[in-house]
Amino acid sequence: MKKASGNKIRLGIFVSIGFALLIGCIYLIGERQQLFSNTFQVSGIFKNISGLQIGNNVRFSGINVGIVDNIEQLTDTTVKVDMMINDDTRKFMKKNAKAIIGSDGLMGNKIVIITPGTNGQKTLADNDVIATEQPVTMDDILIKLKVTGDNAATITSDLAVVMTNIREGKGTIGKLLMDTAMAKEVDQALTNIKQGAGGFKQNMNAASNNVLLRGYFKKKKKGDEKDKK
Repeated sequence: MKKASGNKIRLGIFVSIGFALLIGCIYLIGERQQLFSNTFQVSGIFKNISGLQIGNNVRFSGINVGIVDNIEQLTDTTVKVDMMINDDTRKFMKKNAKAIIGSDGLMGNKIVIITPGTNGQKTLADNDVIATEQPVTMDDILIKLKVTGDNAATITSDLAVVMTNIREGKGTIGKLLMDTAMAKEVDQALTNIKQGAGGFKQNMNAASNNVLLRGYFKKKKKGDEKDKK
């Protein structure tokens, strides 16, 4: 008799614990799905939801404030995302708020991030459609990296051709650097220019000392001094 009573007590405790765990699970799930709090719905139209799913979190100022309630394909290029938001945060969300799809961490689930908008605007109303921003996807990054890599390869190839032509003495730069005969001619031309400039200076000095031209140079010197004053 005592053994039967003990079994009934243990069974009652086990059932009570199981029932309490069931209630706790229901509460946690309901809390996550916004079943026990006042909510309002907003929607956003996206071109690409990047793997977003129903039940994913909606985040505002770094805080989870709601969930993705429904996803509907409108056209071949637009997807409507309905979000259930905790009504306590409505006063912070303005009409010009925007929604963008992000990730919960580097490799985490997709989430919807809502920006608050600017002060002075009206707060969001139930069933409002807010503006959206298209996120930068990994595919976009890979495409840009590929284009950058292709451009770098083209530049490297062109530079290799230019350096080859220079080493072979092709083109003006190649001839200047690699053709010794042309280099000597350029050097001789510069020497001739220097010598010509020196000779011209000597001739001018001689002319200034000439009796016939001395008066002309003195007048010119006085005129230059007047212009400076």
